[in-house]
Amino acid sequence: MNQKHRQNQKQKAGMLKRGWTTGACATAATKSAFTALITGEFLDPVSIILPKGDAPSFALAYEGLGDNFATAAIIKDAGDDPDVTHGALIIAEIKRLKPGLGIIFKAGDGVGTVTRAGLPIEVGQAAINPVPRQLMSDVITQLAKKYAVPADVEICIRIPDGENIAKKTWNPRLGILGGLSILGTTGIVHPFSCSAWIASIHRGVDVARAAGIFHIAGSTGSTSEAAVAKFHNLPEIALMDMGDFVGGLLKYVRHQPVERVTIAGGFAKITKLAMGLRDLHSARGQVDFNWMAAQFIVLGAAENLLPKIKNANTALEVLTLADAHNVDIAPHIAALALAHAIIITNNKTVKIDIVITNRQGDVIAHKEATT
Repeated sequence: MNQKHRQNQKQKAGMLKRGWTTGACATAATKSAFTALITGEFLDPVSIILPKGDAPSFALAYEGLGDNFATAAIIKDAGDDPDVTHGALIIAEIKRLKPGLGIIFKAGDGVGTVTRAGLPIEVGQAAINPVPRQLMSDVITQLAKKYAVPADVEICIRIPDGENIAKKTWNPRLGILGGLSILGTTGIVHPFSCSAWIASIHRGVDVARAAGIFHIAGSTGSTSEAAVAKFHNLPEIALMDMGDFVGGLLKYVRHQPVERVTIAGGFAKITKLAMGLRDLHSARGQVDFNWMAAQFIVLGAAENLLPKIKNANTALEVLTLADAHNVDIAPHIAALALAHAIIITNNKTVKIDIVITNRQGDVIAHKEATT
């Protein structure tokens, strides 16, 4: 039984294992290291309290103690979530500082630095998000009070090979350079929740807005992204790797608007949006070929074509049949998708348009609102 099949079986049975964010791991490592810096003894296992009251324990993978610093490391366990940081070593090195300097965060090797405005961390700062910063600050403050020592320390977080792992994330596009971000709002990774991807989409919108970009594009994949970038002459910072989460993008620009949003994708994905789906993943919905046949009726297709549409195996087969019988289905689907996108966005200040591409990256349909 392969891993994907095991995950599917677990998912059906409700047995998927949750995991822990990089922020939770960094907090636990920080707590153990600072304890050792004060007492000479590391906490292993080390437990922390997360924002919603969970109290996980973490085993140390490494520890080191010097005259003025202590280092602890934890291997990230993302549970059954397909997280690229699963198995990464999260290292916290705590150094004493002069009294009055407070708590300072530093990006070590494999942790990125913010270089663009629009993110919740200022430009030039370590890419350690606000909630993990607060969690780490809290454990430092609590331990300092417990042992009556100053809470003036530098927290340096390192992730070996983090720079390479980050290439598989949004970080380079968001202007987070040099490695990964330390993330997490609850500290918990829920399997297949895809919350990190949706959060990255939101940060992408924020960065584009801060850079003065008025036109962004959300694409379902690399082919449609390249096509829409060329079609609208858009810079990389304007391109949102939306994947299946069209609803996540459009609902966000409802409240954080830009002047124009293009939704780009292949015929099958955009058909799902035309049907009213907001998550375009195959697990959340399939193309309804009876619905598709109804669209052919609207376009005046011959009656003898309809059974072939209803019995089609794929959306590509439908598109091939449409081309063979001179039925202009792609622009019709784009128009229906546009109507649903406008409903989801629910903000008249945002102009929406739809681009449908084929597998070769050619634009086969484009629709935009006329008013």
